[in-house]
Amino acid sequence: MLREALPKIVTPLPGPKAKAIIDRREAAMPGAIKCGYPCVIARGEGAMFEDVDGNIFLDWIGGVGVLNIGYSHPELIDAVKKQSEKYFHAMMNITTHEGYISLAEKMNEIVPVKGDKKKTMFVNSGAEADENAVKIAKSYTGRPNIIVFSGAFHGRTMLTMTMTAKKAYAIGMGPFPDGVYRAEFPNFYRKPEGMSEADAVKYYIEKLEQVFVEATPANDVAAIIFEPVQGEGGFIPAPIEWVKAVRKICDDNGILMVTDEVQSGWARSGRMFASQYFAEAGCAPDIMTTAKSIAGGLPLSAVTASAEIMDKVTGGTIGGTYCGNPLACASALKVVEVMQRDDYPGKALKIADKCMAKFNEWKDKYEVVGDVRGTGSMMGIEFVKTKAGKEPNADLVNAIVQEAVQNGLLLESAGTYGNVIRFLCPLCVTDAQIEAGLEIFEKAIVKCMK
Repeated sequence: MLREALPKIVTPLPGPKAKAIIDRREAAMPGAIKCGYPCVIARGEGAMFEDVDGNIFLDWIGGVGVLNIGYSHPELIDAVKKQSEKYFHAMMNITTHEGYISLAEKMNEIVPVKGDKKKTMFVNSGAEADENAVKIAKSYTGRPNIIVFSGAFHGRTMLTMTMTAKKAYAIGMGPFPDGVYRAEFPNFYRKPEGMSEADAVKYYIEKLEQVFVEATPANDVAAIIFEPVQGEGGFIPAPIEWVKAVRKICDDNGILMVTDEVQSGWARSGRMFASQYFAEAGCAPDIMTTAKSIAGGLPLSAVTASAEIMDKVTGGTIGGTYCGNPLACASALKVVEVMQRDDYPGKALKIADKCMAKFNEWKDKYEVVGDVRGTGSMMGIEFVKTKAGKEPNADLVNAIVQEAVQNGLLLESAGTYGNVIRFLCPLCVTDAQIEAGLEIFEKAIVKCMK
């Protein structure tokens, strides 16, 4: 059974069938939609997929966080099939469908935002969720500006491209929308030399407060938006003491705190949402966005906030044709049920314990492993040229990724300088598959650093 299989490469990559399809891709698709992996999926189960040539891969990317529940979960397939036999589409501006309401009710139960009564809206992608969160914040506060952070990734629409820090994603796309200002995100690995973590929190908060002096007055700011664990920025967790300070700044100035859980949500962090850690510490967000693993692979995303905030949104400014599609809602309802029943947050913590122990061994063992960090099973390894200099080592990361895939393990880079390897393996992965992946990964490090 593929679900229990281990990586196995039976042809040189890409195999002949994959090569033919990749050639067709190059002829039919824009080259700007890049793919650096020499495989074409035929079927997937759990954390594994088989390509068209019979090669079997262990996927530690999971659709960049989409497949927390794994490929082809049988209960999701059944839920979507049952819904598809009733109707594919019902636009909420035209006719109400109950699946949207049921999923919104469930989200209002489990999403850790401030407020006793909550409301949820659905859109189609993480970028749409983030953009709608901004619209909601502006509508509620009546203010024009937002603050985002270095290292942030929020999407590829014009607004979210502006919010995103890494401008490699925005080459030639300007001019960009006004009213988006940026502060420095806390990164303990790259904090000023000799500074304690407590002093670093103060340092990064001062950087944020400086935005009010040099860029936008606080009373013009609708929202401060950040990822609980930065994804594209290099899997950097937001320190809880920093989040508490941001929460206070927001409360003191009438600003909404928005957490972007597009990648960190859905059991990945060891909680259903990473913002639960903030809620437990008394600093829950006002608005939370989520997407990726929400529906197990079908296009869906969500924005949740208090009823007070949602009820002030100007009519007609949110919503859309496919938002809350019935098939996606059916799948998402089953995702919530399965993740809660089978304790997927607990699975994430167990996987993290096993992998972090090994990653930290590598940190002690190899000069090129500079830092290991994460929250739950959203983990990153930062590769450097030397531990002392901390010089980003993107060339090594690229070599490791290519070596690993040739042996059946899919890895992906991240980070502002492309020198981090991220861990987003489906949380249904078996112990044997984790061990196999760790072995392939370490062998790739050893081979590529020579």
